[in-house]
Amino acid sequence: MKCGKHELDFGRKTFVMGILNVTPDSFSDGGRFSNTKQAVAQGLRMADEGADIIDVGGESTRPGSEPVSVEEEIRRITPVIEQLADKTSIPVSVDTYRPEVAFKAFEAGACILNDINALRTRGMAEFAANHNLPVVLMHMQGKPKTMQESPEYGNVVDEINAFFEERIAFALGKGVKRDNIILDPGVGFGKRLEHNLEILRNLAKFRKHNLPLMVGPSRKSFIGQILTLSVDERLEGTLAAVTASILNGADIVRVHDVKEAVRVAAVADAIAGR
Repeated sequence: MKCGKHELDFGRKTFVMGILNVTPDSFSDGGRFSNTKQAVAQGLRMADEGADIIDVGGESTRPGSEPVSVEEEIRRITPVIEQLADKTSIPVSVDTYRPEVAFKAFEAGACILNDINALRTRGMAEFAANHNLPVVLMHMQGKPKTMQESPEYGNVVDEINAFFEERIAFALGKGVKRDNIILDPGVGFGKRLEHNLEILRNLAKFRKHNLPLMVGPSRKSFIGQILTLSVDERLEGTLAAVTASILNGADIVRVHDVKEAVRVAAVADAIAGR
């Protein structure tokens, strides 16, 4: 997969995407990297720790979160992306569902679009197609503010696969190249504990689309429910979920703790024969 001057060779190894939230209210690290200097330093640290991609987000999508203005989201992320694109040799992605924000991020140097809304925002698919951007299509039931209030599924894996089929067809119809599509089943986005576990144990069923698969279990509440631990104590649970994801077919794992995940991915890849 081409990404600006970069190339992602899926199948050779699992790629580790480092999460960089330039927000005051993200569920895990909100406020820690909310100014440009702190955020850039953290991005450079993740690059040094072996991250393959840095994912920059300027709006929290934790359960119950309120959206911010387009202008504020752009203000938060643009200088961070500019500096990371200049100072690192790895791709920078932008975590947004707004085409206006995606455009500014692209101008600043981002080359991957990580869209929790799976191109459902008007104009986003056309933007991705026109700029030949790799795009992550994520499944989410509901909206971040209310998604965890009462998520229900008949069969969560089948329903996500049906969603992927519809979104892939939509993206292709708008001119997005198939080689530019990555799928994310959206662990923690409108799912109960049992739904998240079902997704992780059945990741291989999402490979029917023959597209790269991204999984983001990092520090999520389902880990806290299993272990009865707070967000800052979920490292081991996250790494267990990362290992399971890799062994069940993930191509990218999206995490806060890059150094540890890179080491885990290397061992899991060896076990999987990558």
